Amino acid sequence: MAQQANLQAASRTQTGKGAARSLRRQGKVPGVIYGHDRSPEALAVDTAALTKMLSGISAATTIVEVAIDGRAPVRALIREIQRDSLRPAEILHLDFYEIRADEAVTVPVPVHLVGIPDGVRNFGGVLDHSLRELEVEVLPADIPESIELDVTALTIGHSIFVRDITLAKGVILNDPDTPVCTVVAPRTEEAPAGAAPEETVATTEPELIRKPKAEAEDETDGKA
Repeated sequence: MAQQANLQAASRTQTGKGAARSLRRQGKVPGVIYGHDRSPEALAVDTAALTKMLSGISAATTIVEVAIDGRAPVRALIREIQRDSLRPAEILHLDFYEIRADEAVTVPVPVHLVGIPDGVRNFGGVLDHSLRELEVEVLPADIPESIELDVTALTIGHSIFVRDITLAKGVILNDPDTPVCTVVAPRTEEAPAGAAPEETVATTEPELIRKPKAEAEDETDGKA
């Protein structure tokens, strides 16, 4: 079941860099809503309300009921959040995409790994989580908040591929042969000649290879 949230918005007629800066000084974030046959509509939302909403949801997979100027709410997905490259907490602009209950949408769904692999716990392997999101085509009401994969049975040299994952509802669009995670053999280093072997200390938690996070999006002030 998809998460849901509510947000108040106001339509606006002034666009451009100056108007966007003025809105931010007033504690508002400029945005736009589009989709289907509607023309793109410029919006403004309260910064504090938006920040509070985003702190409690997964933005990419949450259906937002956007009430514009007090009208009946429009169901939408957040398609893009633009942040200041130097101050990532500052939101510069956001895009909403209006959805219909009977039309499938494509959303990125995070992958969560559950458990400690056998190859890590018993043989000193390293868990490499290489694919952290899956592109899923699904009806709005069936958008999963996340996809959980049990990795406890994975041994060294074995992987979970996209083709190994099944969803109750929806279709995964990624290449089926793409590995999601792999248990790789522990790295070994040759000791210098004459050096005494170092004492090894057993650990109870797996070493997780962290992929570098994508850099914060550059400021695009010129967007309405």
